[in-house]
Amino acid sequence: MINMQSSLKFTPIILGSDINAYGFARSFYELNHQPVQAYAEVALAPTKYSKIINVSLHEGFTEDPSFIETMRQIAQKYANHSEPVILLAMGDGYAELIAKHKEELSKTFICPYVDYDLLRKLNNKESFYQICEQYHLPHPKTKIVTKQMYQEQDLTVPFTYPIALKPANSVEWLDIHFEGRKKAFTIQDEAEFLDIVAKIYDNGYTSDLIMQEFIPGDDSHMRVLNAYVDQNHHVKLMCLGHPLLEDPTPAAIGNYMVILPEYNQKLYDVIQRFLEEIEFTGFANFDMKFDDRDQEFKLFEINLRQGRSSFYVTLNGYNLAQFLIDDYVTKTLDQKPTVYANKNKAQHQLWLGVTSGIFKKYALENQYKEVALELLRQDRYGTTVFYKGDLGIKRFLLLSYMFNRYRGRFKRYFAENKGQNLK
Repeated sequence: MINMQSSLKFTPIILGSDINAYGFARSFYELNHQPVQAYAEVALAPTKYSKIINVSLHEGFTEDPSFIETMRQIAQKYANHSEPVILLAMGDGYAELIAKHKEELSKTFICPYVDYDLLRKLNNKESFYQICEQYHLPHPKTKIVTKQMYQEQDLTVPFTYPIALKPANSVEWLDIHFEGRKKAFTIQDEAEFLDIVAKIYDNGYTSDLIMQEFIPGDDSHMRVLNAYVDQNHHVKLMCLGHPLLEDPTPAAIGNYMVILPEYNQKLYDVIQRFLEEIEFTGFANFDMKFDDRDQEFKLFEINLRQGRSSFYVTLNGYNLAQFLIDDYVTKTLDQKPTVYANKNKAQHQLWLGVTSGIFKKYALENQYKEVALELLRQDRYGTTVFYKGDLGIKRFLLLSYMFNRYRGRFKRYFAENKGQNLK
């Protein structure tokens, strides 16, 4: 990727304050060395005490009507702005809100997102698996569980235990809380299945649940793929990552902690065909798991944004922000060839979301871990948040505390939730 010319002007606006927000702000900052403005509901550790991202907090910003009312105020501020203003979501909720109000927001901002109808179909796991069937994309065998089924006690399980269970509506799930709540569940028997379904619906969830066969294999069977599709619906970047360790914390099961870059042209071709056939626009993030039984990658979900660990893409030399700028500011991206990332192993960098000590202790011993350990020995690794250009003493201490908290989480939850990579 070329470096951004210092004379080129653009203004990114980020929605969110999490590690994803910091990673994208850092991607922009590495291009033009200008701090990025962000808007969020709450302040989170990854963006605190930073000089590269400024976070403005607004109560109720994650939902309407507060979201659109606040965005109208922000739009007034940028109504006569001389530079292109790019609006970027760092979470599913923000992506959905931008798509919902895309027509209005596009009068002021560049909104690199699909239309609302397509977003709803892709964001909902139930309809996503129907789309997978339509486009012949491998995915786990699936059955839908509805609230009516629960109420009528019509809960049959067609798969052998253990099974996977997760909410179809990931946005609604953010507002559901009860003891034992997880992003996804591994259910060991019928009694546990009935208990979990009851807790879910009795605590206010109304949408469907996804019941699936459990695909065997540890964390190293997972893959994550980040793609960028330009405004002409052409895929311009595909970057595959191979997670070697995941967060075992119940509320964060499936969040990647260590990613090794990987190249797989066959997989790239499958995903590129799909994205272009549905006329996608913007960033897409796929989570999938390799099934040893049939040697296929089974898709779990698509996120209509870059993934929370997507800085591994920029870390490996494919600056995510550059693709946006080339697409919407210089308008040169369409003439450039598609980037199929990570062909050159000599340029690979290991991405860490935990300390190297946690990785060494908890990641499964296999050939991939050996490759990662060699990258560590060669000092070919990096993180999203420990950016030496942005490490004042307060920030350094906070991030060190944040990383070291994972020691207790892994000690408490790793054995309990090992292998529950369900997304």
